[in-house]
Amino acid sequence: MPQHLPGKPRLLPARPQLQDAVMQLYSHHTVTDPVLVPAVVEPLLVLVLAGSARVEERSLGGQWQAAEVQVGDFFLTSTSEPYEMRWQTHGADCFEVMHLYLGLPLIDLAAREVLGDQERSVTFRDISGARDERVTAMLQQIRKELVDEHQPSALVVNCLTQALAVHLVRNYLDPHSPTRRANALQAYKLRRVVEAMNERLAEDFSLAYLAQIADLSEYYFSRMFKRATGLSPSQYFIRLRMNRARSLLLETDRSVIDIGLEVGYSSPSHFSQVFRREVGVTPSAYRQT
Repeated sequence: MPQHLPGKPRLLPARPQLQDAVMQLYSHHTVTDPVLVPAVVEPLLVLVLAGSARVEERSLGGQWQAAEVQVGDFFLTSTSEPYEMRWQTHGADCFEVMHLYLGLPLIDLAAREVLGDQERSVTFRDISGARDERVTAMLQQIRKELVDEHQPSALVVNCLTQALAVHLVRNYLDPHSPTRRANALQAYKLRRVVEAMNERLAEDFSLAYLAQIADLSEYYFSRMFKRATGLSPSQYFIRLRMNRARSLLLETDRSVIDIGLEVGYSSPSHFSQVFRREVGVTPSAYRQT
């Protein structure tokens, strides 16, 4: 998620390794440009910790659906397709959220516990801005254990995540998706690929190199990547280049030529052409806005 959301996640102190779960904290300002959220196989929980906002979501090309959220509300994302979101904060400049990814072994363990003989690979309903006191309590306890305790216990956190997974299986299964999608990209593979793209923005695009990182054939990797992000690997690579260029144009006084070179364009005219196609204006005009 840090590769897709604007801004940077909050830096956390070194903590014990979680078993089949990843937590991150964010502080968000208003975002009016849509943020593309990829579809991955692992479910994601988001809890509002502070502030309030109007959050809008839509499938690619669909209609915006809005939800007013405040402290204690949560989102559960287990979508099989990428989607877009944006938000407008209320009152303060930002609102704080906690993200928790739950690994598939944890979900499968909970499914065996709850479903017994009916055990199967499961997916969850997508929940936006709902309220569940048990979800809120368990997420808050996980955050407190990892952030506030001087000597946090991995055992405590693992027990909490297991209890949370059981609660989700009991209450939020998607009856219309009885089996987990086999063609969804795993979050850790998507993260590795996007990190590799960001590290090589000045170099030529290489599908073979990225497919190797994902440990997939080029054909299958391309299909799964587009399924996750809504864009082909090459289109996504261009988007990362343009995002980097936009940041440099606004945050530095470097020349347009230098910025173009940093994101892989030796020809200023080619850089300007691609930037205008992707952003809507030339690099020079964008800097003046």
